[in-house]
Amino acid sequence: MRVMPGLDVLAVGHALVDVRMRVEGFPMPDMEAEILEEERGAGGSAVNVSIDVSLLGGRSGIIAKIGFDGFGRLVVDELYTHQVDTRGLRIAIGKRTGFSIVVIDREGRTAIYGYKGASEDLTPGELDTEIIRDARIVHIASLRPDTSIEAARTARRSGITVSWDPGRRLARMGAERLASLLSNVDIVFANRIEARLLTGADDPVRAAEILARYGPRIVVVKLGAGGALLHDKTLEKPVHRPARPVERIVDTTGAGDAFAAGFLLCLARGCTSVEALEKGLETAALKIQCLGSHRLLGVEGCGLKA
Repeated sequence: MRVMPGLDVLAVGHALVDVRMRVEGFPMPDMEAEILEEERGAGGSAVNVSIDVSLLGGRSGIIAKIGFDGFGRLVVDELYTHQVDTRGLRIAIGKRTGFSIVVIDREGRTAIYGYKGASEDLTPGELDTEIIRDARIVHIASLRPDTSIEAARTARRSGITVSWDPGRRLARMGAERLASLLSNVDIVFANRIEARLLTGADDPVRAAEILARYGPRIVVVKLGAGGALLHDKTLEKPVHRPARPVERIVDTTGAGDAFAAGFLLCLARGCTSVEALEKGLETAALKIQCLGSHRLLGVEGCGLKA
């Protein structure tokens, strides 16, 4: 008999540092834009989801790889601050911690320059099976396929629910090349562009249907301002819910991760998939009103100057 897990959600993927800058507008080539505000903090999908789950009152952990450097220390400090279980964190000697330069304009639109660094060096043999077995849900995001497949299979062997968010880079490989991974996950999160890249279908409903054929029980297509579409094999038809209205969009970075955190924590606590969909949209709305990849309005300071 399986012991009651200690973690609601374990996030497996990238741990990076985000250097965030707010500007009036994006400059043209050879032009300069004034930086209105600058800050840096831990980021990457695995970090974002694990911290968001913790902010929402859940128990979370992370499996990721960082460098033995100042940015790596920043990541560790922020995870500790938010009480994220770091048993699965690995250190790469001689490799730098990955980072992203995130530029945000007045309308909340972003331009991102990314360096993955040590995060993509996490190999299948470095996965902590003990912490995987200690979770209700294992969420894998934007990580190299071989390590992702091993994490999914390890979780599945222990009867643990597995979710997956491909990210843009992996989505370009297409669903057929990722079939062995898709067949080992229960839930897929993809935004509209990723869903099209994976399936070739422009229609989110059609894209969700195609992805579901590879095995996942639940497929969620995140539609940004258009809300989200839920395809659940236990439901008669897909369910669409609109995005929650917000007073002001500050920063959309990490909105998809916030959605996943809300959705998965709700599911781990016994919600239906439709209830989880609502919670995901609610959490994403809290995120986009704050500066930073894992800050939630009303839960943690937004880091926004007047």
